[in-house]
Amino acid sequence: MMDIFQKIVELQNSRTPAALVTVIRTKGAVPREPGSRMIVLESGKIFGTIGGSSVEGLVIQEAIETLRKGVPRVVEHDLFDEEGKDTGMVCGGQMEFFIEPLGRKEKLYIFGGGHVALPLAQMAHQVGFSLTVIDDRAEFASAERFPEAEECVVEAPEQFAARLALTGDDYVVIVTRGHKDDYGVLRHLIQKPFRYLGMIGSKVKRNEIYDKLQKQDGIAAELLEKVHCPIGLAIGSETPEEIAVSIIAELIQVRRSKPVNQKQL
Repeated sequence: MMDIFQKIVELQNSRTPAALVTVIRTKGAVPREPGSRMIVLESGKIFGTIGGSSVEGLVIQEAIETLRKGVPRVVEHDLFDEEGKDTGMVCGGQMEFFIEPLGRKEKLYIFGGGHVALPLAQMAHQVGFSLTVIDDRAEFASAERFPEAEECVVEAPEQFAARLALTGDDYVVIVTRGHKDDYGVLRHLIQKPFRYLGMIGSKVKRNEIYDKLQKQDGIAAELLEKVHCPIGLAIGSETPEEIAVSIIAELIQVRRSKPVNQKQL
């Protein structure tokens, strides 16, 4: 059993989608008892077992479906099924399973380690994000300043953005120390997949950067429409802490909304 829990931690740390199947009720002759567990990946690969045979094959497919929908469910199967309407088994019992998608932390990349990034990282950690902070100043991208971060990267933000491989589940907040760095980061990330991409700044700043991206870099206007700028929900925030609250609120709003499929360009 401990191996199952260790595997759950491993999968969460690697951000691998998975579902956990637990036997919660049995009746009659069954291959496994309540408390037996199995992990199912999107590919159908499993860790552990709930008894093998056709019932396990059915539950694996149900776990994959549950994983894709993201909603836990309870399923029941008849192991005395002479007519072949369910498992096709004739060992004489019934089994009930609880299938739950394993929670995984969404990844948040914070470009810039300044005044807004500090409370933002603290709040993001509290609501379950895995954090990476990027700044070219060692004192602004350190474990001492950001103890909540899994990684602090001392590197030019634009340089890191250029080599960063994003997925459609990733969140990015651009709060660097100036227009030049904001532009450089956005230029590299705008054509990559992401769940959320936000950049701090006024509408004037946004328009200047967008105009440059379109005219100089050939970035399509429809791509820029996916960027949250000005960043955060409009709550009249002024202080770094208030701005961080507005950004976190927007991240949560996106997190709770239905994902939009993006093509990697």
